[in-house]
Amino acid sequence: MTATHTGGEGRLTAEEFLGAEPDAFGDIEVENGLVVRMMAQSAAHSRVLRRLAAAMESARDPAGPCLRVDSDVAVRFPDAEDRTADRRLNVRYPDVFVRDCEPYDVNTVRDHILLVAEVVSDATADADTGIKHRLYARAGIPVYLIVHFDKSWEAIDRIEEYRLDWSGVRYMPHKVHRVGLVLDTPVTLAITFESLHQP
Repeated sequence: MTATHTGGEGRLTAEEFLGAEPDAFGDIEVENGLVVRMMAQSAAHSRVLRRLAAAMESARDPAGPCLRVDSDVAVRFPDAEDRTADRRLNVRYPDVFVRDCEPYDVNTVRDHILLVAEVVSDATADADTGIKHRLYARAGIPVYLIVHFDKSWEAIDRIEEYRLDWSGVRYMPHKVHRVGLVLDTPVTLAITFESLHQP
């Protein structure tokens, strides 16, 4: 999904978000209480996201540990430090994430995520490489993948892989994948970019 900020009027408190039905607000994310409307994604973005999630799901080891692969599911991150209730809430819908099999709870699922991947679009590049990079690291998510398209926005140029450093709250570059994605944690996976974006 691509993002656009609302005109500054749309804000949510944690109580409003948690008290509503799961889809009550439509396609949004919440950044420090500010509602960020999500726009439709491109066909290439959707295709890569689906195939990446399917590849990770297929790569799970049947012998364990138990892992789940989710896509565009709400994840609440630590609230911002602000006195005003409608300037605290942080909720994201990562493109793809791998987590353990603990029961899902929007408030605690971040503590069970082992890998998160974002497929960059023109509108989300700053958030995916900046805001989310810091947010996911501070939440202690061990592996962060950022999928970048080439200038045509149709083919994958590279996938940047980040892993937490010694502090447990900052990412360090681990590897830049140029032809295919090879992972050893939390799943063992090898897939070519062609397989991920081929129509």
